[in-house]
Amino acid sequence: MPSNTSAPAGGSSAGGSAAPRKVLQGQKALVTGANSGIGRGVALALGAAGADVVVNYIQGDEAANEVAAGIEAAGSRALTHRADVSNESQVEQMFARAVGELGTIDILVANAGLQRDSPINAMTLEQWNTVIGVNLTGQFLCARAAVREFLRRGVVRSVSLAAGKIICMSSVHQMIPWAGHANYAASKGGIMMMMESLAQELAPRHIRVNGIAPGAIRTPINRRAWETPEAYASLMTLIPYGRIGEPNDIARAAVWLASDESDYVVGATLFVDGGMTLFPGFATGG
Repeated sequence: MPSNTSAPAGGSSAGGSAAPRKVLQGQKALVTGANSGIGRGVALALGAAGADVVVNYIQGDEAANEVAAGIEAAGSRALTHRADVSNESQVEQMFARAVGELGTIDILVANAGLQRDSPINAMTLEQWNTVIGVNLTGQFLCARAAVREFLRRGVVRSVSLAAGKIICMSSVHQMIPWAGHANYAASKGGIMMMMESLAQELAPRHIRVNGIAPGAIRTPINRRAWETPEAYASLMTLIPYGRIGEPNDIARAAVWLASDESDYVVGATLFVDGGMTLFPGFATGG
């Protein structure tokens, strides 16, 4: 097992300091749940890669504005838009605004997600419906809106080889059961099968749909798994690579999947987990 037993400081521990290549120059992206955690990292990375970005969020105006400022500092345009992704009318309004102000949407990163943890005997229907509504139905609503725009516009080869790219943010718990989190694990398993079904359906229209399955990433949603040395040491017994993931680890994967560099990648789940899924009997926060 790894010898590191204390959580290192925040920030990515991988990658260099070279300026990012503008592999998404001229493209327009929408990232849900983009004012914190993984979504924040992805939105900033897409902006740094040249894309204009719609920063979706449900609460936290100041944090969303900070993400937008970071995108603009990288030379890209940013819009903030508050919307509940589980609400059909709010999703439709968000995409209408995005297309109206940016001209189109080329990339959707369906990232918004939450947990409402409970043993099954105590889990309420509200807890179940809230998680399924945001994590799974929210991805369906956003994917549907994005696909309608992709089909309307078609392929513009001067921008991208694909008519559109959808990245569904899942979790290692699309394949690793998680006792006490049945609603969350069910939502992630559903995301996997929805993503693969959409990929099969839409590939003939040159729309690429893929997924990213993060493992343990240093975000507020799983703070208890890494914020103390004891918790971090326990976490490391599940991660062969010997460190926790950072939002930028996911962000770099998202930029690649959104770019033409991955043009032949369709219907794939990219596990970004330090090897956690090599031990599928284990269960921890994703």
